[in-house]
Amino acid sequence: MLACRKYDAIRQSPACEGTLACHTSDDNGHTLMTDPQNLEQAPAFGTLDATYQAAGGEDGIRRLVDSFYAIMGTNPAYARIYHWHANVPEARDKLARFLCGWMGGPKRYREKYGPINIPQVHGHLPVTSVERDMWLDCMSEALAQQPYSDALREYLRVQLAVPAQRITDRCDAQRASRSKADSPRAY
Repeated sequence: MLACRKYDAIRQSPACEGTLACHTSDDNGHTLMTDPQNLEQAPAFGTLDATYQAAGGEDGIRRLVDSFYAIMGTNPAYARIYHWHANVPEARDKLARFLCGWMGGPKRYREKYGPINIPQVHGHLPVTSVERDMWLDCMSEALAQQPYSDALREYLRVQLAVPAQRITDRCDAQRASRSKADSPRAY
């Protein structure tokens, strides 16, 4: 289980009684969320392109990313992570393209930039749990600005915490490895 501060509290009981959304897992261990009131109307988030469609397709995802970077660029609380982006227009494009495929839509990132390994791509950054939570908080604010259902917002918050934690774990491991290499050796 991830240790993502308040983001772990988002998960709800699979019993679903009295809640707006129900979390279940598919055969690959991915968390799926469905609205018990609309089980027959749409596939669960995380299946096929349900998440991509619920987010408004590529246009909706680009609006989310634009909100995300606008918030990050104007809120001093996120200045540290905003300044990691030397080319903000390219960073916006990369995130939007990644999210399209990640949400089950077309693999736009691969089409333009090739394959991606999220933790590896961010390995050069000094990401700790502080920066991870800044990113997740900023994305949470951007999600709140979108015309998404509450269930989709919650689903995305939970799911985005997974790659965010993987990035943090990779950066922690790299720092530990560098620290170990820099420490004096006993002979």
